[in-house]
Amino acid sequence: MYAKNWMTETGVALLVLAGRCRALVLKGMERLGRRLPPLRPATERTRGDVPGWVLITLMSAILVAGLLAIAGPALERLFNQAMDQVVP
Repeated sequence: MYAKNWMTETGVALLVLAGRCRALVLKGMERLGRRLPPLRPATERTRGDVPGWVLITLMSAILVAGLLAIAGPALERLFNQAMDQVVP
């Protein structure tokens, strides 16, 4: 009952928190008179390791999906039991 909206609400809350943290860091740097370094235009030498990042992202997503598939029902039961104890 509660678990369906719980993950969506948690994700939105984390995104809002990340945005506020970024804003605070930028404001603090501005007060200190510092700025972020300008972005360099991408050249062939500064391209980066795109296949490596894609592999890391895919592996992380697969790991999270696997853990959620294994532990999802148990976590949902645990969350619902906790909410039943809090909400009359």
